[in-house]
Parts: sequence; structure tokens; C-alpha cells
Amino acid sequence: MAKLRAVLIGATGLAGQQFIAALKEHPSIELTGLAASPRSAGKAYAEALKASNGMTAWFVPEALPESIAKMKVVSGEEVQAKDYDLAFSAVESDVAKDMEPRLARDIPVFSAASAFRYEADVPLLIPPVNADHSRLVREQQKRRGWKGYIIPIPNCTTTGMAITLAPLAERFGIKSVLMTSMQAMSGAGRSPGVIGLDILDNVIPFIPKEEEKVQVETKKILGTLDAAGAAITSHDVRVSCTCTRVAVMEGHTESVFVSLARKASVQEVMQAMREWRGAEVSHNLPSAPPRWIEVLEDPFRPQPRLDRDTHAGMATTVGRVREDSVLENGFKYLLVSHNTKMGAAKGAILVAELMSAQGLLG
Repeated sequence: MAKLRAVLIGATGLAGQQFIAALKEHPSIELTGLAASPRSAGKAYAEALKASNGMTAWFVPEALPESIAKMKVVSGEEVQAKDYDLAFSAVESDVAKDMEPRLARDIPVFSAASAFRYEADVPLLIPPVNADHSRLVREQQKRRGWKGYIIPIPNCTTTGMAITLAPLAERFGIKSVLMTSMQAMSGAGRSPGVIGLDILDNVIPFIPKEEEKVQVETKKILGTLDAAGAAITSHDVRVSCTCTRVAVMEGHTESVFVSLARKASVQEVMQAMREWRGAEVSHNLPSAPPRWIEVLEDPFRPQPRLDRDTHAGMATTVGRVREDSVLENGFKYLLVSHNTKMGAAKGAILVAELMSAQGLLG
């Protein structure tokens, strides 16, 4: 069977590079188009990556595929939806607001940008957690008169926490969540990114708009789609968080405190996470890990350097599960989630795989 033809918008940036690495040798999706800013248009991709000092600004660990290096880059404005089956968007939100709807009139757009995350007719998907929310795209198409649709992925800080909360919500119910994040530098990108002299020997205690994103997105992801598939009712869990930036390259660490709706033991909480398989349709997706959550007994884990690449960066690793005496039916734990794999490019590809498996890609 022929592979789906995909165009990548924002191909030269760090997020775009992550998409390229993740799609290498993908069994059903092939990158056949690369788009970036007008200054890159007309150049071979490898040439478009050249910095003013002559350095090739390819920043992901995986090698740049030779076929991609030779591919011609076009300006984002020149991309025609008729030439592709789907689009991946790795642009900033202000660009996404105009470009993504133009393509979504005709083809599905899977986006790493936040521009449309909070629209009522736009699902915010993590396939094992809320695969059933995917039906909302039909409402989106109906309301907007589109043949395609837009599905953004959640904020990378939201993703790991939502995955760990899902089995607890299903088995015990959850009432409130408090979280403090220690987020990797890669989450800020490279331009402008985090200045080295600011982050070294330091913790930056504020990331603009991050806390609001986590608080709103978690409730939407854990919410319920109505029977008609027309609207999501957000979960009534109360969420409060503090988001910080630390001198780690990859992998977000989060300290989570959760109040359950009923009593449980530490072993029951750990068992709920270990046994959780998520939505049935998510099990056999090409990018799916064998387990979405790994729970460790070692009190010195998880650590980003040791655990971010678990199951190719697609699993969330949990450790130090303990009772909490302050919150009602309280528990606390730490997690590590790969912010640029499951929390970014590979997470968006996983959503495209889900939509294909559900027959919703067309």
C-alpha cells in the first residue's frame, strides 16, 4: 500500500527537525514536502540549515536522512493542500493561526502549536488517554465547512502528567492535582531559546503562559465527549502548578500531588499505573510503546538522563509513589516524560496514526 504523503511546515526549526527524525522509515507516512520561511525557499534542505558561520544547524541526535538533505524547501505560503494527504505543523502559534486553517480546508493538519488547542470543536488528543475525543473532528468539519481538520497536541508538560492521571481517574477518581515541573531547556527551542548564562547554575522559576496551559489542557484531555460527538465537557479536577526551567537538555521532570476521590494504598496506585493499557485502539499504532507508563521502585528514579528515552521516548516513567498526609486521599510521585518525543513530534505522529486507525484521516 502506498504511503501517505505528508508536508512538514516549519521544517528547519528544532521542532521541525524532530519531525524529520521521527518520520524516518515510518511504515505508512512519507515526507514528500518541506516548507519553511521565505529565506529558506528554493534551497536544498541541508543548505537551508546553514548558519551564517557555515555550520549546519541540525540539532537532533539522529542523522539527517540523505534524501531529506537533498529535498527542496518551499515557502509555507506556497504549499498546496492538493499535493498532500496530511500536514504536520511545527511553526509558532502566530504563524499557525493563518497557515493551518488554509491547509485544513482540504487535508488534516497535526500541529505542535498551541493556536487552536482551546477551541471548542478541536480535540486535544493523547491516544491512550482520550482516543474517543477524535470524533469531534467531524463536528469541526461541519462547523467550519472543511474537508480536513486541525488537531494540535497538548503542551509537552501536560502530556506526561495527563498520562499518569488517566489510570488514577479511571480507577479511583481524582479531585485535585498540584504539580511543580522542572522542564528541560529543549522545550524552549533554540531561537531564541534559553540563554546559556541564564540557565547554567540556576533554576528559572517562571515560563510564560505555561502554567495556564497545563491547568486548562489537563481538564480538557480528561474530559468527556458527549454522545453526539459535538462537545467536550472538561473534567472537574482542580489543577494548580508551578512550571520552572532547569539545566537539563531533554526530558521534563514533574513532582505531582493528587487527591483521589476514594481511599487507596500505595500498592493500589502503583498497580493502577502499571496495569493501565489505555484505549484499545492505541495499542498497535506504529509509534506506540509496549507500555505507556513504567513505574520504578528505586527511590532515586526517575531521572531525565536515565529515563527520558524509555521505549524510544514514548513512555512516561514514574517513581517515588508515596502517600501524602496533607491532601485528602493524597498521593505524590515524580515522573519523567520526553518533551521533544512523546511531548512533541512523535506525539503528533502518534495522533496521525490514531486517526488513520480509526478511519478518520480522510
